[in-house]
Amino acid sequence: MNPLEMVKNLIEEQLEGSIVKVGDMTGTQDHLEIMVVSDEFKGKMLIDQHQMIMDILKDSLKEQIHAVKLKTITKEKFNQSQE
Repeated sequence: MNPLEMVKNLIEEQLEGSIVKVGDMTGTQDHLEIMVVSDEFKGKMLIDQHQMIMDILKDSLKEQIHAVKLKTITKEKFNQSQE
């Protein structure tokens, strides 16, 4: 399994019902762009949302990921942006 799939699976396992999209920004699979849509973010500040994701990733992938660009959003806001 490549790092992109590992990241997607890790986040989806920890945040039940989340929608996760992972992209490779440089072609090296160690600079990732991650978007996570989850209701777990409701009522949390952006920094806390990002910390939740980094806590999920830090132990399993600290040797495989060099940089991460995060976008976190609730399902409600995601659905509004799709209209």
